[in-house]
Amino acid sequence: MFEYVDEQIIDDIALGASVLGTGGGGDPFIGTQMAKHALKLFGSVMITPLSKVDDDEIFVPCSMVGATTVIMEKIMTPNQFLLTIDTMSSTLKTRIAGTFPIEIGGVNSLIPFIVAAQKQIPVVDCDGVGRAFPEVQMVSFYLDDLPSGPNTLADEKGNTLVLYPIDGLWSERFARAITEQMGAAAAMCDYPLTGRALKKSAIPGTLTLAQHIGQTLRLAWQSGSNPIHAITQALNGHVIASGKIIDVKRQTMGGFARGHVLIEGRRNDKGEQATVLFQNEFLLAYRSSAALEPTQENLLAVVPDLISIIDSETGRPIVTENLFYGQRVDVVASPCHAKWRSTRGLAVAGPRYFGYPVDYVAIEQLVNR
Repeated sequence: MFEYVDEQIIDDIALGASVLGTGGGGDPFIGTQMAKHALKLFGSVMITPLSKVDDDEIFVPCSMVGATTVIMEKIMTPNQFLLTIDTMSSTLKTRIAGTFPIEIGGVNSLIPFIVAAQKQIPVVDCDGVGRAFPEVQMVSFYLDDLPSGPNTLADEKGNTLVLYPIDGLWSERFARAITEQMGAAAAMCDYPLTGRALKKSAIPGTLTLAQHIGQTLRLAWQSGSNPIHAITQALNGHVIASGKIIDVKRQTMGGFARGHVLIEGRRNDKGEQATVLFQNEFLLAYRSSAALEPTQENLLAVVPDLISIIDSETGRPIVTENLFYGQRVDVVASPCHAKWRSTRGLAVAGPRYFGYPVDYVAIEQLVNR
């Protein structure tokens, strides 16, 4: 089914993508306003199913790279994203047939609509992660050994670069260092793929999943039903902690927003404390009442499974840069896509990669032990 996007769909995708984005991908409010403005200026955008793309045409994702905290103060411009995709087209000497989100999280889920409106190309209903991840190589395309290059980057001043990394890991190393010089946030295009390769490797249907989650939450508010229950139902998820935020530590370093949030339990969790660690995205949650560090025994949920922090009063997902003392929250965990549970998936984006001293345990096992 081909669907033309309107403002309500943008709002629903933004809301759902904030849940799937596990706290990362940037504040969706900024992306929402930019996407709506682009639709008004340039006309409607079509979402096309992954199965319907032409095998031989070229499709390119467009996103922001850098620290999510930075774009709240240094708002990116639509011209940055247009520069990256135009530079990609010139470099490849071919027309770009469509775009898609590199990850389904926060602002990065909406940037393709800004580009698609300006270029009048479709947005493909897929992404490379099924959630948000902090590093460039953490995509299904890297797992499937598809080439990352060329990469194009642009800042708000008009500086534009083209990189030819040998793989996604080198793309991360080069792009991260360059982005820091660009003020810790830049526009980026990578993984230009044929439709054939995109069908083989992308995670399908994630934009319509985000739209469904956002619509479900919106209807729950309108009907007065429980939004937390609506989220867990939509994602096959579990509430792993509930309480009040009593501490947030956050710093921008190495091109990432890193830190932790400490939650004092209430309801069934009264007398307990839970800590959630993040690097742009929420990556690990553990019961911290009697332990300062995560262990195999006190795990609540762990990357690559999805961890989202939801405002208990409004039902809205909270991105890492909007956490603050006193918020009443529910922590929801849900299963990741099967690709991330493979041996290579865990090597690329499992807890050991991020330096956590634990092994991956699926959320389904953790909630039943």
